[in-house]
Amino acid sequence: MINSRDVEALIQDKLPDAQVTVRDPQGDGEHLEAIVISEAFAGQSKVKQHQMVYGALQAVFDTQVLHALALRTYTPDAWQSAVQSAQ
Repeated sequence: MINSRDVEALIQDKLPDAQVTVRDPQGDGEHLEAIVISEAFAGQSKVKQHQMVYGALQAVFDTQVLHALALRTYTPDAWQSAVQSAQ
């Protein structure tokens, strides 16, 4: 089992400028949800953005400590637009 803070730290190690929020909605430490906001995503497709995050977590996926991660990635501008649209 891995906790949300550990996942946040692993992502931030790979993407130091990232704002990362990880939740464990089932409370099992195996199925997490993450929102990652990073300028490093600028100009990258969603697939590439997700690959960047999954690359930071490859070791925990390989050891099956983490089974699933629902992932949403944004550039800071895209995040601001999403927040404004939700209001």
